[in-house]
Amino acid sequence: MPAPNLITPSQLSRLLGTPEMPCLLDVCLPEDFTEDPRVIPTARRLGFERVEDIAADLQGQRVVIICQKGKKLSQGAAALLRTHGVAAEALQGGIIGWRDAGLPLIPAAALPAPGSLWVTRHRPKVDRIACPWLIRRFIDPAARFLYVAPSEVLNVAEKFGAISFDTEGAAFAHQEGHCTFDAFLDGYSLSLPGLDRMAEVIRAADGTPGAQSDQAPGLLAISLGLSRMFKDDLQQLEAALPLYDALYRWARDAQDETHDWDAHEGGA
Repeated sequence: MPAPNLITPSQLSRLLGTPEMPCLLDVCLPEDFTEDPRVIPTARRLGFERVEDIAADLQGQRVVIICQKGKKLSQGAAALLRTHGVAAEALQGGIIGWRDAGLPLIPAAALPAPGSLWVTRHRPKVDRIACPWLIRRFIDPAARFLYVAPSEVLNVAEKFGAISFDTEGAAFAHQEGHCTFDAFLDGYSLSLPGLDRMAEVIRAADGTPGAQSDQAPGLLAISLGLSRMFKDDLQQLEAALPLYDALYRWARDAQDETHDWDAHEGGA
């Protein structure tokens, strides 16, 4: 059991990819960061001396502070935030403890600035909803998305400094046997069993040649239904995010569980 105001890597990993994921602040010293320039998914790099400056912005959020070993920097910064009424904890064992537990780390050089713009084709169905879900849950919770005409995706990316995806010539796009969701998993080194199982379903639902999944027809049906329910693509995205939250929890925790009438009735 962790000490008060500490969270273990195991506990934090159970929140990863869910709407309950805390705000992560990585305060590792530059020299420590240089040894292993990777961050926990969704973490934001910040000098420990600047933590108090953003206390007002963190009000009402659960915050986890990360340093190299989970000692003076993270515990001191978390304690300082608590004096401002912020619910702050330190990651026990720091990023070394997280790494040694075999949990995912993203190369910091691959990450865009927080709140970056992403652009793709309008009228999304599967991949163009699944990828924003992945970005929000594992890369940048503050990411913003632009849905535009297919012919304008790359032009908008250039003019507005956005990152393009799921169109020909985009930064992240289909490859043979893989969908754009796969391209994000590869590009950000996101290797988790739950995400890999999700990718199988998304790949098949998105029509990737040769891809098969028993769950894909259901995902496709619901995705098409959502596209008919909403004229506004951003409203559709917000409505669909809980669908992918549920798919992730199934892929992570429940893929072996079945449900039938006998089980429901206790075998009666």
